[in-house]
Amino acid sequence: MEKNKEYQLGNHVIMKKQHPCGSNEWEIVKLGADIKIKCCNCGRMIFIPRIEFNKKIKKVIKEEA
Repeated sequence: MEKNKEYQLGNHVIMKKQHPCGSNEWEIVKLGADIKIKCCNCGRMIFIPRIEFNKKIKKVIKEEA
């Protein structure tokens, strides 16, 4: 399964590891060499390198139209 082309801006994704707030659902806010994601539970935003993101993503759960 090729993971690096399955997501776009605004998608909600499930990550393998849970955030300390208890949620593992994130929204993609910015795409580039680094990807900015926002926790859907607490609103915390983090930058993660694309290569690391590709390893840690579990699945895309909701796609924005």
